[in-house]
Amino acid sequence: MTEPLFPRPVAHRGLHDRANGVIENSASAFAGAIAGDFAIECDLQLTSDGHAVVFHDEKLDRLTGETGLVSDRTVAEMTALTLLDSAAGDCPQTLDAFLEQIAGRALLQIELKHQPTTQATQRLARVAADALAKYAGPVTVESFDPKLITLIRDYGFSGPRGIITYDYEGEDYPPGISEDERYSLRHLLHWHETQFDFISCDKNALTLPAITFWRALGKPVTAWTIRSKVEAEAARPYIDQIVFEGFNPDSVSQ
Repeated sequence: MTEPLFPRPVAHRGLHDRANGVIENSASAFAGAIAGDFAIECDLQLTSDGHAVVFHDEKLDRLTGETGLVSDRTVAEMTALTLLDSAAGDCPQTLDAFLEQIAGRALLQIELKHQPTTQATQRLARVAADALAKYAGPVTVESFDPKLITLIRDYGFSGPRGIITYDYEGEDYPPGISEDERYSLRHLLHWHETQFDFISCDKNALTLPAITFWRALGKPVTAWTIRSKVEAEAARPYIDQIVFEGFNPDSVSQ
């Protein structure tokens, strides 16, 4: 029997708990996920000097209290910032430092964040591919942006690559997206270019025809972001694994 791609629940941005001083995408959150035997989802942004850092937002304010953009800070500046409310005084990590911390002890689901320019998009894909070429642990990469999961393959990453998706109704992603692009993304019409290995889907879009179609053909589906036992049970018939936060998925009936 083939081993599932995601055999364990995936801790969204690590096993974080801000009320107790454990901040998302921090070394403490990743240590907690490892201790719980969970896979780890995390995010990569690009600094002004072309380095990948583990950080979700484009802007600094929510997570650091600073103003401005990640893309306006150097890697030295980013890794010197303290994450707001971190009991351990955690700072954003470089991709290399993050991989050194994990050291193969958890499956990784690394999201490459959308970048504002073609040059930055290419640079993030290249930096991630180069770092992962030296990493021996289990790892997958994913992105909302089809170009990023195509580029990282072109730059030598041979592991599983996933497309992150939702219904593309209401909110634009990225800003300025056309109706044709929205239609293509909603229906995963980029397959001929991306040839994705799995799908990471918004929990509210799991019954979209494209998701149902590709899962029937054997593409694993993870659902984000599951925040309760009730949501986990509701998603179960449509998915292969959850991306969770805010509760213990091991207490959900199997």
